[in-house]
Amino acid sequence: MTAKIRLYVEHPLGPGQSVPLTREQAHYLFGVMRLSVGRQVALFNGQDGEWLSDVAEASKRGGLLSCAEQTKPLQLPPDLWLLFAPIKKARTDFIVEKAAEMGAARIMPVQTGFTNSERIRQDRLQAHAVEAAEQCGGTFVPEVTELQRLDRVLDAWPEDRQLMFCDEAEVGSALRLAENEPGQPWAILIGPEGGFSDHERKRLKALPYAHVVSLGPRILRADTAAVAAMTMWQQALGDWS
Repeated sequence: MTAKIRLYVEHPLGPGQSVPLTREQAHYLFGVMRLSVGRQVALFNGQDGEWLSDVAEASKRGGLLSCAEQTKPLQLPPDLWLLFAPIKKARTDFIVEKAAEMGAARIMPVQTGFTNSERIRQDRLQAHAVEAAEQCGGTFVPEVTELQRLDRVLDAWPEDRQLMFCDEAEVGSALRLAENEPGQPWAILIGPEGGFSDHERKRLKALPYAHVVSLGPRILRADTAAVAAMTMWQQALGDWS
């Protein structure tokens, strides 16, 4: 049995576990979705899988759910990070949502030389990742990090993590992902609307763990590029096969 409504909670889940609701969650379930006592909700917390739960108490300011049975085990995504330069608000939201749906384990906004946006709302973007996981049936929510400078991220880069560097200047360069072993730590880097600076491009190409790739003969918008790159990687090395 499955419930039509899925909800992410920050609370342990298990047989007979009671789960208190926040005021916002109660408003959504009982005010917006019109659920009542006895109805069922699918819960997940990113650690204990998905649990079918019964509404035990319902009010406008709160409520209580009771876990009945596990309907899905925890399904972890591949060890894949998505690094991207923030763009306009709605399109940044889109990148975060699609990255969560497509199986990123961590989503990392980075400040590059040509990044137009100098700040983000990390909490708002994290909420978008939660909503995407609720909608797509996932049991894991990727972390959305604070905005960081790209050069500092590279300074602290783990040497065992490969980097798929998507460069619009490398039209015709194909990434031979099939030559790499599945299950290894990877990251994808998408540039800003203005592309990478010459200095950034030179540094990235010199990194031993960086793999330069073109995403086709046309220059893609940043949000399109993120989806295209994740699709390419997932088909070759991810959990889509």
